[in-house]
Amino acid sequence: MTLPLSPSLRSAIYALRGGFLVRPLVIVLVLGVAGAVFSDLEERLPVLQGLVPTTLFPSPADPQTAQAILTVIAASTMTVVSIVFAILLMTLTLASTQFSPRILVNFVRDHVTQWTLGVFLGTFSYCIAALPAARLLPKPFAPVLTVMGAMLLVPVCVGTLVFFIFHISNAISVNNIVDRIRRETELVIDELMPERRRPGHPPEPVGVFPTELKEIIASRQSGYIRFVDIRRLRALAKEYRVCMRLERRVGHFIPEGVALIRFSQGDRITHERALELLSAIEIGPTRTMQQDVEFGVVQIVDIALRAISPAVNDPTTAISCVDQLSSILIQWIGRVPPHSFYYDPPHILRVAVPWIDLNGLLDLAFEQIRHYAVADAGVSLRLMRALGDIASTVNEPQIRKILIERGRQLLAGCTGKLQEGDLERLRKRLSLLEAGFAHEDKIGG
Repeated sequence: MTLPLSPSLRSAIYALRGGFLVRPLVIVLVLGVAGAVFSDLEERLPVLQGLVPTTLFPSPADPQTAQAILTVIAASTMTVVSIVFAILLMTLTLASTQFSPRILVNFVRDHVTQWTLGVFLGTFSYCIAALPAARLLPKPFAPVLTVMGAMLLVPVCVGTLVFFIFHISNAISVNNIVDRIRRETELVIDELMPERRRPGHPPEPVGVFPTELKEIIASRQSGYIRFVDIRRLRALAKEYRVCMRLERRVGHFIPEGVALIRFSQGDRITHERALELLSAIEIGPTRTMQQDVEFGVVQIVDIALRAISPAVNDPTTAISCVDQLSSILIQWIGRVPPHSFYYDPPHILRVAVPWIDLNGLLDLAFEQIRHYAVADAGVSLRLMRALGDIASTVNEPQIRKILIERGRQLLAGCTGKLQEGDLERLRKRLSLLEAGFAHEDKIGG
């Protein structure tokens, strides 16, 4: 049996996967080592100094010029880093206030930001590592080739800075923010639901436990369920000869002391074994995108709700959010839902894990927006179009019935709130949604 990762270690691995700490640190170490190695190699092999034009360093034996260049470059890079990233943090603070505080993690994981930070700090470490080689005693020495490398890093820093300013000005636009959240959510769907739904794919049969689940394991901490190691839980359940069911799904908050796992055969689970089972479930103070498709949807819905609030009154942003939500739902519906029941051996149900269903995801994605946009014709019309777009990708009558019912609820909520012309446009889009279903029924009949 493979050894499990502790919740703290798994959380650290996920946090580092974005590269905000890893990528800049690697660049800093590589350039710092390069500055020290190149200066030492140049001192050991004086012939290397002949590669530098004398117009740049007329007197290689004068270390003061090399010291001045390295010092100026090091000081300049740190000054630029402090100013630029202070402005960046201010911009992100305003963006989080305007859109949603949960979007900041997306900027932390941005590769351009990481490369910019790494290049500037790496240039600083290169200069600092090479600076001790430029000395007067016991023998004057100037690492001119190493200084030449520092001078070549300067235009790289300038180019990186110009591109970073261009990139961040685009990245803080709401369309790019929502699109990035959508792409990350779809990556979670790809990992969690890799199998594509086939026409007429049967739903997963409801599993039945061989014995009643009377015992509970309470959560040892308060927080959000971030990750469930299902393979680990199933292996432990088989080893301890018990059956278990998770009481909360990924993304839900669990207070300390509340039942998290319900299981059978209470005499077989000791305190140590209970801790082993809990170690397969990561709980933290904030939600993450490890297995939580709902979290990506929540972020986009937050932005849409702020946009249609009276204080902001930006329906165009809300319409963009509805478009991205429809894309997420189309991908989710096109995949086989994750399994809820896990057997080992095949005839014994060992673990049951709850996941959100279609109605739950539709409620999460559209219900709040529908409720607050009943008096906004643009957003309501786009919601109806989104339902039609989703229905056009579905061949299952049951799912289409659910989408049609959502469309009827949308029309009913807007009745009396919108002008008759806007209501007529809503009715036409609902008719198109219903007509597609009626056409399929006629063909099937």
